[in-house]
Amino acid sequence: MCNICKPPQQQEATKSCMDCKASYCNECFKLHHPWGTPKAQHEYVGPTTNFRPKVLMCPEHEMEKVNMYCEVCRRPVCHLCKLGGSHANHKVTSMSSAYKILKEKLAKSIHYLISKEDQVRTQITELEVLISETEENGQLAERRANEHFECLFETLQERKSEMLRSIEQSRNRRLNQLKSQVEEYQGMLENSGLVGYAQEVLKETDQSCFVQTAKQLHVRIQKATESLRTFHPAADPCFDEFVLDISREETLLKEICWFSNVPDPPLIDLSHSRVYNEASISWRLSDDHLPTDHHVVEYRRVRGPGQVYGPNTVVCDLDPNSLYSFRVRSCRNSMFSPYSPEVTFHTPPAPAFGFLFSDKCGFSTERLILNKSRDTVESVAGLGFLLAAERVQTGSYIGLDYIIGDTGISQGRHYWAFKVEPYSYMVKVGVASDSKLLEWFHNPRDTSSPRYDHDSGHDSGSEDTCYELSQPFTLLTLGMGKLFIPKASSSSSVSTASASSGDPGNRMLPMPLRLGVCLDYDACRVYFYDADTMRCLYERQVDCSGTMYPAFGLMGSGKVQLEEFIAAKRLTF
Repeated sequence: MCNICKPPQQQEATKSCMDCKASYCNECFKLHHPWGTPKAQHEYVGPTTNFRPKVLMCPEHEMEKVNMYCEVCRRPVCHLCKLGGSHANHKVTSMSSAYKILKEKLAKSIHYLISKEDQVRTQITELEVLISETEENGQLAERRANEHFECLFETLQERKSEMLRSIEQSRNRRLNQLKSQVEEYQGMLENSGLVGYAQEVLKETDQSCFVQTAKQLHVRIQKATESLRTFHPAADPCFDEFVLDISREETLLKEICWFSNVPDPPLIDLSHSRVYNEASISWRLSDDHLPTDHHVVEYRRVRGPGQVYGPNTVVCDLDPNSLYSFRVRSCRNSMFSPYSPEVTFHTPPAPAFGFLFSDKCGFSTERLILNKSRDTVESVAGLGFLLAAERVQTGSYIGLDYIIGDTGISQGRHYWAFKVEPYSYMVKVGVASDSKLLEWFHNPRDTSSPRYDHDSGHDSGSEDTCYELSQPFTLLTLGMGKLFIPKASSSSSVSTASASSGDPGNRMLPMPLRLGVCLDYDACRVYFYDADTMRCLYERQVDCSGTMYPAFGLMGSGKVQLEEFIAAKRLTF
């Protein structure tokens, strides 16, 4: 509206003067900006309320125009600010350069937003759905709260009615007993009741009638006399047995209203959670969490039967080779936290096999260190390595030190997992046959010596096959952060086509954080898995002619640690 006209004749503005910082209708503009005066030279635009200055002045130096842009503070500055002001040590650019860069950024941002218009509309729709769900869920929560408290009220009302009824029955019973006792004692008074009757009997002159009546009367008087000597009220007037201590219940009811103290949702810890045919789920709580009463683990099978969540604290009997989703929530004072984000785990292809390392069969006490719990073995390069290398002048070689599990497999499918430390120089993992182990240790061959070479020079692979069949071990090589897929043969397969080529580079994979081995004794096959993703890395045929044992070979510095679940399962046998 025009700033000059006064109501009720106020007109709509048609122009706004940027110098006067006011809006005018046509008549008022002509009146205040007459021709031939300096005001006639004022800049005017269409009607607006945004009267920005024609030239932006420096807020710190009021007489200076801003002509540079400070990239540190991200604001326009004048040359005095750069020379000796607060922006002296800041990086500045010319206003034209800043204008160009910022305009390009703004144009790109606007273009991006415009290009994402469909996405924005979709998200708006999702938010509207969430608003609707929030409204519905809020109403549902109100109804449930009313139902829960109504249930409490009904329960309290029932208990109240029962107690009042019991009190009334007890009171009536006691009153009747006390009134009967009063009547009995009133009979002992003169000229009333028992005493009055006895006085009448004494007046009897017929001896036989007196004796017959007095005998029974004397017994009654003796009882009354005894009752008088040992007076006890017939009923207790105290109702202490009906006094309730409701302090605990009152505290619980008050705690129900601690809605502001709903616990934060826990977060499942993937690094410490392990899932086999049984699951060990670990979770973290927020740093500032208050103590909780308990936690609830819920799980379901993905893409299979059993889609309904079932809370459980011990998760067992999981199906092999299946996906399971887990979530957790905390409970404090009957208030449950929101659920943690769902985490999916892939169960192994077979039940977990429990064992510990054995220090009996071929164990080298000089180069292998076994911890007390026998779930970790470490290879240490010591003086023995140096002496062995010093004795050989034309070439140096070092043999593998082997160690096997203390429990064997003679049937079925079994799975175990372990961790190889990344710094390990070379570690071989797999299975070993007891029948071939005996032959191996009775007739050892130093296959790592330069003098032993089973390769005749051609690439038929027949030597490899013969060599593999003679070995007690079926092993996969890891080391220096890599996993090496063996050359493909008719009895083996790999997870990728490129890994089956003869190029060593194509047969190297990053070493998994955790490695799993599955032995199918009946099918005579062994499988090697990335234990975190349950992706099969390599499989091959194995001769299960005897009892098979988990086997490991170490060279140089290295360390193998069985998973806690595998070792713990062995200790329960």
